[in-house]
Amino acid sequence: MHVCVLGQGYVGLPLAVRAAEVGHTVTGYEPDRARCAALAAGSSYVEDIGDDRLQAVLGSDAYYASSDPQDLKGFDVAVITVPTPLTDRAPDLSCVRDAGRVLAEWIEPGATVVLESTTHPGTTRDVLVPLLEEGSGLVAGRDFHVGFSPERIDPGNADWRLENTPKIVAGLTEGCLERVKEFYDSVTDVTVPASGLEEAELAKVFENTYRHVNIALVNELSRMAHTLGVDVWHTLELAATKPFGFTKFLPGPGVGGHCLPIDPVYLSHHVKARHGQTFRLIELAQDINESQPDYVVRRLQDALSRRFRRSVHGARVLALGAAYKPGTSDARQSPAVEVTDRLRAMGADVTVVDPYLPEADGGCRDIPFGAGTDTVGDFDAVVLLTPHGEFDLDRLAAEATYVLDTRGVMAAAPHIERL
Repeated sequence: MHVCVLGQGYVGLPLAVRAAEVGHTVTGYEPDRARCAALAAGSSYVEDIGDDRLQAVLGSDAYYASSDPQDLKGFDVAVITVPTPLTDRAPDLSCVRDAGRVLAEWIEPGATVVLESTTHPGTTRDVLVPLLEEGSGLVAGRDFHVGFSPERIDPGNADWRLENTPKIVAGLTEGCLERVKEFYDSVTDVTVPASGLEEAELAKVFENTYRHVNIALVNELSRMAHTLGVDVWHTLELAATKPFGFTKFLPGPGVGGHCLPIDPVYLSHHVKARHGQTFRLIELAQDINESQPDYVVRRLQDALSRRFRRSVHGARVLALGAAYKPGTSDARQSPAVEVTDRLRAMGADVTVVDPYLPEADGGCRDIPFGAGTDTVGDFDAVVLLTPHGEFDLDRLAAEATYVLDTRGVMAAAPHIERL
């Protein structure tokens, strides 16, 4: 089939490359001309897709990157994988609308359009379908097929990839569902049919709401445990020995990335705007997780005052990690960046180290170990924000004056405090 994937980011590019690898002819539509040029040259900016995989599908003419809408002509399947961000703390579906308008002109009878972008229930039916019908002059469900299949990409996860992660599929009609399932059966190992579009849309935002709420719970637990003088990390290990009814979540400096700070808001905002009801647990979780970077800064401030009788202002702080999770360069909505921004606003001299983001906040790439100036021991404090595997934690423990470990990956010691 001729498959068009609109948006060549962390979701769209892996799907496009996978579809090309299994035998489809794929157009990767990317309106960002700089990104499009990089893809055409065989240079991938998405960590889950190496240059070798991209160059292989380019070399076989199975994949073509384009910023020209005319290259969408004659598609059999088009998948929309564009961002759904927040603007002024409200859902912003402008990219979905833009993609729908671009696609509508090229829809032919029998074609299939699938939305993968995370959104609130009702978006596919109430927002996308009218745009497709208006621009094409065709009727969805009769002349062409429409579906929703939520993305489940976890950047940097080598165990669960696009092809082996179960894929939820939904259609506007039973016929639409069949066509959507047929396509995803060709690129993934397992498809899970949904009874309707809205159920599939709700499943996606609930998956991330579940994580968001549980992370907020354990973040608040860690604050309470610190007040009580209880080791929250050991407490969680003990609770995790229960073989039923418990899932282990861990505290941290906050939540970040493309999902957790955003997706639950789509659900709560939609429920309030459409029905006037408040999703109280989501809003409470949002308050807790958004305040976690401030809590990290307060803990560091207290430690500097208690241990060294000095303030954050003028203190030399080494911040390890800027990405929102280990093993990736993704710094979107990263709480690590928020922590360093807050410390700098308070007058701290902060050096950021992230092996995946060598230019992160003007920081450097490698931890300054060894003799000479600007070694680990020269800093008043180290705050471990993102525990990349490249960090030598044993050496850090041996050479640092003081460490605040926000991820609980280092053994507690007189000069090492865990959040």
